[in-house]
Amino acid sequence: MEDDHFLYALSSNNAWAGYKSHQNPHFFPKLADGQTPQILWLGCSDSRCPETTILGLQPGDVFVHRNIANIIAPTDINTSAVIEYAVAHLKVKHVVLCGHTSCGGAAAALGDSRVGGVLDTWLAPLRAVRYANKEVLDAIKDERARGTKIAELNVEAGVNVLMANVTVREAIEERGLQVHGCLFEIGCGRIRDLGLGTKGKGGLGLDGQEDVVRGRHAQIVFRGGRGEMSVK
Repeated sequence: MEDDHFLYALSSNNAWAGYKSHQNPHFFPKLADGQTPQILWLGCSDSRCPETTILGLQPGDVFVHRNIANIIAPTDINTSAVIEYAVAHLKVKHVVLCGHTSCGGAAAALGDSRVGGVLDTWLAPLRAVRYANKEVLDAIKDERARGTKIAELNVEAGVNVLMANVTVREAIEERGLQVHGCLFEIGCGRIRDLGLGTKGKGGLGLDGQEDVVRGRHAQIVFRGGRGEMSVK
């Protein structure tokens, strides 16, 4: 029965809450006091890309906005509100825009058929990315590789929008906010830095050094040089 999935989820939540409380009795009371995330994650709604899980972090560590195909449009008030709140009020240190391989939105944008409903309107910016990079994409014969390439180009377009956002620009100049463009490789579970954002192709981190984001039970190292992001 379809309801079994929801009932299982509730049961699993109960077990998880009990385990976390036993592991650390102060975990949930501390969460209830407020949030101080260091990362704003802008990603895709795809069920295979749960940000906190793939980063190895915990509730309270990541402020999140996800939508179909992780599209960052300057006229989308929903996305803009999340960015403004995270950057201006929560004072996050990092904004991570992460696309992923095997993206259904990317595949739809590469096709010529209508998806239907509001999805065609939503995917218009991604189709614009396709048309702007037609020669590059047409030269890639492998369908999977073509989908990965447009996903990368989509992240690049989104990072350009982020870098033009007034709130983001002010935070970059005033307190060193960092913007990163990444791609999650579903087939291996790893995040690949695309070398986009505040540090360009030079990589991540402040002045080529490591910048550590510590969660409650894990930490992420934004590393300069080759632009690596690793979870410890």
